[in-house]
Amino acid sequence: MLMKVGLRRVALLGPAFIAAVAYVDPGNVATNVTAGASFGYTLVWVVVLANVMAVLVQYLSAKLGLVTRRSLSSHLGERLPRAPRIAYWLQAEAIAVATDLAEVVGGAIALNLLFDLPLLAGAAITVAVSVLILAVGDRGGQSALERTIMAFLALIAVGFVAGLFVAPPAAADLAGGLVPRFDGAESVLLASGIIGATVMPHVIYLHSSLTVDRLGVRGEGLSLPTLLRATRIDVGAALLLAGLLNLSLLVLAASALYGIDGTDTLGGVHEVVTSELGAGVALLFAVALLGSGLASTSVGSAAGAEVMQGLLGVRLPRLLRRVVTALPALAVLAAGVEPSRALVVSQVALSLGIPFALVPLVLLTSRRDVMGEHVNRRSVTGAAWGVAAVVIGLNLALLWLTFAG
Repeated sequence: MLMKVGLRRVALLGPAFIAAVAYVDPGNVATNVTAGASFGYTLVWVVVLANVMAVLVQYLSAKLGLVTRRSLSSHLGERLPRAPRIAYWLQAEAIAVATDLAEVVGGAIALNLLFDLPLLAGAAITVAVSVLILAVGDRGGQSALERTIMAFLALIAVGFVAGLFVAPPAAADLAGGLVPRFDGAESVLLASGIIGATVMPHVIYLHSSLTVDRLGVRGEGLSLPTLLRATRIDVGAALLLAGLLNLSLLVLAASALYGIDGTDTLGGVHEVVTSELGAGVALLFAVALLGSGLASTSVGSAAGAEVMQGLLGVRLPRLLRRVVTALPALAVLAAGVEPSRALVVSQVALSLGIPFALVPLVLLTSRRDVMGEHVNRRSVTGAAWGVAAVVIGLNLALLWLTFAG
């Protein structure tokens, strides 16, 4: 009996893993590797902080969907007048484009590293495969999509962690990186990018929609408190995995790539990893990068569709939406913009969009007329506002350092 109950609780896991794959997208890879290669262990604390923040944010998003049976974007669509609602959707769509830029470009870079494909061809293949991944969810339901994404996460984990066995970090250096500090304006830019690549606006919107039906048949007969407890476990497990992967990328770069020329691009990183850690580790890195691009762009597309439907009541055909949001990425590659730099800048753009998703989430989950008895405790609300303050403060510092300098 206990085993049966345990298996049913395990079956409730999954929605947070769909969200978590967006936390290890190619933008994360570029930002974390750049941070480690440029500043060593200096920004380790930012990765840890960002992941702690993400756990709280994603749980609140999932709780909103479970309790109210409505997604964050649909709540906003109901409350905002027409003109502000359209403006809100436009900024959310801009964030979706920035998200897709990172993920499609990352997939293209991986295919170039693995098969020497031109970047434009690799981008087109990445977009096409993402449509197929989403089709799995359409035909097999959310559980099938969750299993597919979990398989990608396992692939990503193997590829990104392998290098640590070849170049393990020094414990003292790793501990020193937990002390909050910056090292110039560029480190602030990267810190903002790390947070933008971790606490991602589109998955704040998406996660609430994934729990709207209370996990379908898996949640039938279970009380809301039971589902909320399972959701806390789901979010904790999924984001612990994502956080460890992000930390492993920065730490590997800090221990094996710090100070080495050519690590400012993912192609250069691949070459340096080949020479410093071996062809096997480099191959696993490229395969994991491909997996992160394919899986995360699928999740990003689903999030963009959810935001459009919630705010405007419009759902475009899947293929049309993928083509439209992929066009900027294709344009960037066609224009010859350095892909890795585009990845980092896209993560900063994501960071600028976080408050537009985070502030309404905190407000809604703090209202008793919305959440009933499951309204946030004051301590949770205080912590959530603290997260918002950190994000907004980093954004302001970033803008000041960028334009004042």
